[in-house]
Amino acid sequence: MITLLLAIFVAFALFAASALVIFQVAGERSPTEARLAELGAVTGEDAKVTKLPLGHRVGDLISLLSAPLAPLRNWLRSNDEELAYRLSIAGYRRPEDVETYLTSKLLAPVVGVLLATFTGTENIVIFGLILGAAAFFAPDMFLFYAISRRKTKLNLALPDATDLLVICIEAGLGLDQAVLRVAEELKSACPELSEELLIISREQRAGKPRLEAWRSMANRVDLDTLRQFVSMLVQTEKLGTPIARSLGQFADSLRTKRMLTAEENAAKTTIKLVFPLVIFIFPAIFVVLLGPAAIALMQGLGQSR
Repeated sequence: MITLLLAIFVAFALFAASALVIFQVAGERSPTEARLAELGAVTGEDAKVTKLPLGHRVGDLISLLSAPLAPLRNWLRSNDEELAYRLSIAGYRRPEDVETYLTSKLLAPVVGVLLATFTGTENIVIFGLILGAAAFFAPDMFLFYAISRRKTKLNLALPDATDLLVICIEAGLGLDQAVLRVAEELKSACPELSEELLIISREQRAGKPRLEAWRSMANRVDLDTLRQFVSMLVQTEKLGTPIARSLGQFADSLRTKRMLTAEENAAKTTIKLVFPLVIFIFPAIFVVLLGPAAIALMQGLGQSR
């Protein structure tokens, strides 16, 4: 049984490696680009620009290998209508990301079962079921982690972005130009927030009202702080309050909230340190302190006999 499973695993690995090499070689140029190159309409620099990224080619390869699993992917998609929305919150917004996620969710149990064959125990069926179930839920756990990490980054970068907006507006820029300037400045510090601000600018260029564009960003990110920020902009727009003053007050409140959160996390460390101390530190201390006394006591009792 184990030999058969190993043979299947090796065959699958060789097939995947061969398909990857073939797709890597054949996917260097798209069919349209190859035809244009034959006609002499594409130069070497244009070919480099239009070359597909490696991540796109790997994603296409995964979709190609999992083509027989299309009915199961459609079934999973129909039972999870908010999957695309959750992926967009995590920052995966390409149409192919949904297919890649569902494919990995279907292929991960197979990998888990194949890994169970390397345990070398007689209970290979139990290990296969455990690893298969764990691998099936692994993409969900990764998605939850990606959503939490992205929200944390946006929440930490928002006070600094608000301060930059205040500086740009006080320097004479309008809100739309200030958003573009801040997006350029945050490309290295927080690419996630920079991307969201650039999306707002593009939506406004396409004719979307400013407040609607900001509301769309709040819905895309699904962060309470950004919802409060959008509500503040709506009230400022309706009441005619100076935008720089409102942004400054909001930045101060965000900075105070971030400081209180840091103090709360620092206060929790005392309680969190209790369990490592009790489980790992105290036994070692007891051995060091009481060990010699226990040895001396045992020797004394042995001599008295």
